[in-house]
Amino acid sequence: MLYAQVVLPLAQPMYSFSLDESLAVEVGDAVVVQFGSSRYYTGIVWSISSERPDYPRLKPILRKLYSHPILTPEGQRLWEWIADYYLATLGEVMRLALPSLAKPSATSLSELDERSIEPPTEQFIALAEELCTAESLTQYRAKHERRAPRRVETIERIAALATERNANDGFVPRRLLDVDPQHLATLRSKGLIRIEQRLREPLKGDTENFLLPTLSEAQSLALEELRCAHREHKVALLHGVTGSGKTEIYIHLIAEHLAQGRDVMVLVPEIVITSQLIERLERIFEGRTTTYHSRLTPLRRGRTFLRLAASTGGELIVGVRSTIFLPMRCPGLVIVDEEHDMGYKQSDMQPRYNARDCAVVMSRLYDVQVVLGSATPSLESYMNAISGKYHYVELKERWGKGVLPEIIVSDTIRAVKRGERKTHFNFDLLNNINRSLHAGEQVILFQNRRGYAPYLQCRTCGYSPRCPHCNVTLTQHKASSRLECHYCGFTMERSLVCPNCETQDMATMGFGTEKVEEEVTRLFPEARVLRLDGDTSTSESAFRRIVSSFEHHEGDILVGTQIVSKGFDFEGVSTVGILNADNLLSTPDFRATERAFQLMMQVAGRAGRHNDRGRVVIQTSQPKHPVIQYVASADYHAMARTELAERKAFGYPPYSHLIRFQLREADYELLRAAAHILAQNLRQMFGKRVMGPVSSAIEMLRGEHRAEIILKIEAGASMKRARECITKALEVTRSDKRAKRVMISVDVDI
Repeated sequence: MLYAQVVLPLAQPMYSFSLDESLAVEVGDAVVVQFGSSRYYTGIVWSISSERPDYPRLKPILRKLYSHPILTPEGQRLWEWIADYYLATLGEVMRLALPSLAKPSATSLSELDERSIEPPTEQFIALAEELCTAESLTQYRAKHERRAPRRVETIERIAALATERNANDGFVPRRLLDVDPQHLATLRSKGLIRIEQRLREPLKGDTENFLLPTLSEAQSLALEELRCAHREHKVALLHGVTGSGKTEIYIHLIAEHLAQGRDVMVLVPEIVITSQLIERLERIFEGRTTTYHSRLTPLRRGRTFLRLAASTGGELIVGVRSTIFLPMRCPGLVIVDEEHDMGYKQSDMQPRYNARDCAVVMSRLYDVQVVLGSATPSLESYMNAISGKYHYVELKERWGKGVLPEIIVSDTIRAVKRGERKTHFNFDLLNNINRSLHAGEQVILFQNRRGYAPYLQCRTCGYSPRCPHCNVTLTQHKASSRLECHYCGFTMERSLVCPNCETQDMATMGFGTEKVEEEVTRLFPEARVLRLDGDTSTSESAFRRIVSSFEHHEGDILVGTQIVSKGFDFEGVSTVGILNADNLLSTPDFRATERAFQLMMQVAGRAGRHNDRGRVVIQTSQPKHPVIQYVASADYHAMARTELAERKAFGYPPYSHLIRFQLREADYELLRAAAHILAQNLRQMFGKRVMGPVSSAIEMLRGEHRAEIILKIEAGASMKRARECITKALEVTRSDKRAKRVMISVDVDI
């Protein structure tokens, strides 16, 4: 009898089960087990031993779920690192890592069978064994060419495809044959072909036929530097200004690894936002690209995972942060595009991992080439690059005829004093919009707030309507004439009468993209105005429709939130307007400077990417603010030097690790007591490194009060020892009856 340690998709430790050797189960297999009295789960076999665990009664593993293991040894080590580093259990990692249908659970075995899926299959066709030689094919052609030309043509096509694809057993996918099912049935009935149902696989044709883009001299040098980084077993940071042609370099690297039969993983912050990149990869690597993200159906996600688990390599996988958990049977390259983007950070459930950092760990665990790419790298990655930990590759100029845009800083206070402002637009911006429209060019206007107005306020008593479930003001949406909470979705009718003082003096304060769209339509009635934000792009099809319309010049002005800053390459855009840079500079966050610079530079990068030099107008009441000056001079290095010096003085990342403990509870007094208990337990081990507890920036969310504690661990200190102390402090806190009801989540590297 054998015994297996099994991971279940629960916030629980591993459990031991007995294993009948006749099941032929191995490490990494998905198995069905009974947990509790009436629940059946899919678990992952983590280890197998002949030594019986010290438990009086062990339940058996009931069955093996799939023919292939769904977790590789490298994948196991990655899960272990994530669980350890982000203070989670392996069960919590499994819950995030596997799509729902790949880990079915149920109250009975029959119900579990109904929920189970199989990897996608397709028909494969091969010639009958007696036709598998060149001599036999020649004889068949000579005998049947006149009487059955179509039959001969199909047989020769199958033979040619088998040769092209290096199919040793002669089987080729049915979808490559442009013939009707009736014709194939006839060939099969005559014993001329064999048909089998096999796992679906991407088309892996001749890699020499990839239509690769031509590289400039600077791009070629950068590509060689990336190859050098791989030879040195170093992660590479590709720092290229917007429009410098990082994608072309990615494509050449991808082609090299696919040609070697290796898997390639390309991570993007969000699928719909980087749709242009994905479409380009699909055009070049036709039939080889697999996408993976949350907008796919659960069935497609599950089948994609299982197909990759059984793959033989040579896959191109493009997806969002959860893609790092997909099986790679023959790993070769991982690319993290826009590596600075916060979309790579899992923020709403354990483990709160950062996919970029996981990719860096994969370079060691999988022995793969890892490339981090960005026009505005995160300071953590930049610090690793200049310190020599990463290989640093820089592209300073735009590709082809493109040049960096002219940056115009427009002082809103001065514009108001001089009467050079209409509604929310300074004349500097209006004049450049006019110039672009008259030249038949396009304009992008960026405002980092959606809705019509951020909030309403009574001008008599100062009252503002707030969400009853969240401690935030409600945003007005003019299209629906309602006030909406952007956190929990609560809505209510807008009232003209103040419920506090009963005067009819409720006025809109601030402005969002909906109001910008209305005003720009009024100011430029001849222009076709499109809006791209969370309200208009509620689905992938709606998003693609808006982007496609603007890309095909069916719109002149695009108004949007930070969605418009990511991954787009619009040839016709000559003017970009940043309407209110001040709200980017006033965020109460130690990363505010870095993120404001990144966002403004990314938005600015949409202008003049191909021919004539573009123009970017930044409207701000603080034209001398250091961040505005860094953006105006497009000087990333100056921003990084200044910000790193300030971070070092105050001990912020990358000179430390920040760990946030967030506590949530509907009862405020209970929350407060638990927060002080946890803070006291942490201080007994970490002393002055513990800050708080304090109320969260949003004190109440979805009916729960929130508090947080920050722990600062200096760089160079033992994170392993720190995690051991944190685990002990959490155990002591949770054992206190005052804290048992309070939810405590841990976020490492905020």
